[in-house]
Amino acid sequence: MSQAVAVAGTSRQPLVEYVPCAFMALLGAILIIDASTLSNNTTGVDPLGPRPAPIVVGIVSIILAIALAISIRRGHLAEAESGEDIDLEHGADFKTVLLLIGVFIANILLIDTLGWVISGALLFYGSALALGSRHFIRDVFIAAGMSLLTFYGFAIGLGVNLPAGILQGIL
Repeated sequence: MSQAVAVAGTSRQPLVEYVPCAFMALLGAILIIDASTLSNNTTGVDPLGPRPAPIVVGIVSIILAIALAISIRRGHLAEAESGEDIDLEHGADFKTVLLLIGVFIANILLIDTLGWVISGALLFYGSALALGSRHFIRDVFIAAGMSLLTFYGFAIGLGVNLPAGILQGIL
């Protein structure tokens, strides 16, 4: 009798396996519904307008949710977590978390006055230091390069002007 119960118990799929399917389908439905409320203003630069992209993403999300549900129904279940290479006895590193929060808050406060290039460089440099990097000189150059790259990437690539701050007219 116990073998019959054990075999019968393994043939049932746990409902928790379907949670990601439901989430993806819900996300897809929200995207489609929300996109249908957008005005479809087309221009010479953008002949499609803002509506098609979220509709396509919503449809793809629903299709993937259905495909995942079918895969789960066929018995392709997620593997049980085997654990990570971490020490569970060791507490959380709140110092690093608080340093990162401080760096982000400093970026928020400084971005309007100093501009993205300087505040972004401070953000990247401070994050590197908070996460344990000890290559102080190299990190300065990497942070400056990343902030300049993102500044011009947004300006040229996306047409979004980030604040230049005190470097207005120089950049």
